[in-house]
Amino acid sequence: MTGGPVVLAIETSCDETAVAVLRAPGELLAGEVASQIELHNRFGGVVPEVASRNHLLAVRPLIERALHEAGVGLGEIGALAATAGPGLATSLMIGFSAAKGLAVGLRKPFFAINHLEGHLLSPFLGVAVEACVALVVSGGHTMLVEVLGAGDYRLLGQTRDDAAGEAFDKVAKLLRLPYPGGPEIDRRARAGDAARFALPRSMMDSGDGAFSFSGLKTAVRYLLPKVDLEDPQAVADLCASFQEAAVDVLVAKTLDAARRCGRKLVTVSGGVSCNSRLRERFREACGAGGLELRMAEPGLCTDNAAMIAFVAAGRLERGEASPLTAEISPNLPLGQAL
Repeated sequence: MTGGPVVLAIETSCDETAVAVLRAPGELLAGEVASQIELHNRFGGVVPEVASRNHLLAVRPLIERALHEAGVGLGEIGALAATAGPGLATSLMIGFSAAKGLAVGLRKPFFAINHLEGHLLSPFLGVAVEACVALVVSGGHTMLVEVLGAGDYRLLGQTRDDAAGEAFDKVAKLLRLPYPGGPEIDRRARAGDAARFALPRSMMDSGDGAFSFSGLKTAVRYLLPKVDLEDPQAVADLCASFQEAAVDVLVAKTLDAARRCGRKLVTVSGGVSCNSRLRERFREACGAGGLELRMAEPGLCTDNAAMIAFVAAGRLERGEASPLTAEISPNLPLGQAL
């Protein structure tokens, strides 16, 4: 085989089992994901025990499928990687143990990868990492980061309470919408009037990178006695109003951070960056502000192993590796390598 070494990566930080095969530095050969949405739908959210049990059932067949799709044998794998954190401990352990076991058996380097770094660099998959201001926005995290280079990050601020995706999911529950709530709000909002309900834009002008979405969620809850949830148009209007308020804050604070840092490139990643209105507003705002925008493809926004493999390939290229004594870290902060 020509090109750089091949990395096999496993991602099991929450409820998606994902395996990717990537040729360094960034040629994705295969990416497989086994979703558990239907399993958790009946509970209205992720049940850790159910998630870990199903990761255990899915991980080996998914590895075999990814290798077959990539046309690569185990003997051709040059490095193994897995998500070390942050995430659910019982879920992280499954993929981490599988990748570490393969690394030992194949006598290849092992990489314990930060899930947040995977999201952070996912817009650059296949190209060189450039200095930028990055918004990582997901169910568990909302943060602004100045990227100085691969592995060199400066946290500008993060949410002080609910992450944006968490607020989407909680509001969806208040509106009795199906799980997962974020995509459902996006879908309903397309038929709604975003100006119908006045909702707060918390910390819009705080002059820093901090966010707060709990007040927005609470404002929706206080509106519920005045809204007929049996009326599809009323629900659509409330979804649109809530979504617009959240997007206003995310766009404004990201562009403000880019100006303060003197960066001309903005990146957006994480599960919430699949939101159609968020993507539209960022394109409009960056275009008007003379900024370059790079967003991960939708398939790379939600949890996936391609982003984990990409970070590992960069570390492999720099001559780094994780010790086989590395362990999972459910609360692993951005910038900490194992």
